Amino acid sequence: MPAAVDVALVCAIAVLTLAAVAALGYRLSRSQRDLGSDAERAAYATLHTASLASRHLRSGLTPAGASRASRHLRGLLRCETLLMTDTAAVLAWEGSLADTPQRRERVLLAARSVQDSGRTKVFRGPALRALGLDDGGQLLICPLRVNGAAAGTLGIFAPTISAGLIRATNDVADWVAAQVELAELDTSRALLMEAEVKALRAQISPHFIYNSLNAIASYINTDPARARELVVEFADFTRYSFRRHGDFTTLAEELTSIDRYLLLERARFGDRLKVSLQISPEVLGTVIPFLSLQPLVENSVRHGLEALESDGHITISARDAGAMAEITVEDNGVGMDPQKLRTLLAGHADGDHVGLRNVDVRLRQLYGDAHGLVIDTAVGAGTLITMRIPKSQPEHRT
Repeated sequence: MPAAVDVALVCAIAVLTLAAVAALGYRLSRSQRDLGSDAERAAYATLHTASLASRHLRSGLTPAGASRASRHLRGLLRCETLLMTDTAAVLAWEGSLADTPQRRERVLLAARSVQDSGRTKVFRGPALRALGLDDGGQLLICPLRVNGAAAGTLGIFAPTISAGLIRATNDVADWVAAQVELAELDTSRALLMEAEVKALRAQISPHFIYNSLNAIASYINTDPARARELVVEFADFTRYSFRRHGDFTTLAEELTSIDRYLLLERARFGDRLKVSLQISPEVLGTVIPFLSLQPLVENSVRHGLEALESDGHITISARDAGAMAEITVEDNGVGMDPQKLRTLLAGHADGDHVGLRNVDVRLRQLYGDAHGLVIDTAVGAGTLITMRIPKSQPEHRT
């Protein structure tokens, strides 16, 4: 009996093993059918090539970017020679047809006629001979329109220009134009961020400078040494705040500037202003947007603590949170109505809290909506502001 049980057990194990192998074989064969068809491999190759080309168009329609992108786009269209122009010059010439100044000049004449008409054009026979380009097969030039305006052209030389090749080249031209539009959008966003930083500097300037100079003046007769110390701190703070280079800084540099700011504010508030720091050393090197933390601290002082009759407490903390650095600014000030805060952050209300909205918008633009400011507040209950910054930002430099 036990032997029979053993045989049955062995048979059951063998059946289960065969079933598992069969199931795995079925899944693998199905994967081959699902992912290995000629059409799907061609689609993948096309997407991969477009991805490689797009990297070089992120700065817009430049000679270097157009030249590098053309190497990939030529393979995509399988033409003998691919060229790209802006409104004034041939930016790229990639392929077997010799690149000469004379050819570039003649191609540019053809490209300008396409730009003026805004329509794709095929140059064959007499039209090519009139341009002096009849040694390169046939020429197709498609317009590049960016935001509704002529930005350049995309052209190819091929032995024969077929209807299918015309459609494909037009599609590639539209794709190139879309990449250039995205590049211009990135440029506009960068300019907007620069304008927002300037707005923050302007916010710091009138209010803080007036109060700081008054505080320094109050010590000139009673404590000249203290006045000199405050003048040095004021100079260092303003030098950092109004620096002209870099959209990013490190958490350590921003905290150093905040320390100077609070030293100047304590000269005004005296013992009423108390500050606690809870900073993890491992996040001090984290890259953060320039003037992103300082406005939060200034907001706590100006709008949270100035109206308090009792002592004001500000706690600044920064901790390691996995892939993020989590930074908080908390005060025991007068707080704010949550609905009013939502209206302010949405840009539907003006007020003195422009710094909060400015920082919130910049963080969302840089890192996505999930990285906007998180603000917990209520009237009479103080304010807690949290921001989460990626610790790894190789594309951002200080």
